[in-house]
Amino acid sequence: MRVLFFAQLKDATGCDAFEFAPPAPLDAAQLWALLLEKFPQLSKHRPHVRLSRNWEYAAADARFSDQDEVALIPPVSGG
Repeated sequence: MRVLFFAQLKDATGCDAFEFAPPAPLDAAQLWALLLEKFPQLSKHRPHVRLSRNWEYAAADARFSDQDEVALIPPVSGG
């Protein structure tokens, strides 16, 4: 699984991507738990971040497998 970080999330994690192989598919809560364990700085961003799986926003009941590309999408502001 490849997890991509953008904008302030990239700053919070210190990287633009993280790769790992989960032993089984993960639901969103399990994925977040793993990411927060690895990158505790993400905790303040979690309420405002959406997950995408393979270039589409992930549904609340999505399952994430080792073949997925996941992106953490921060809020977007315009001006």
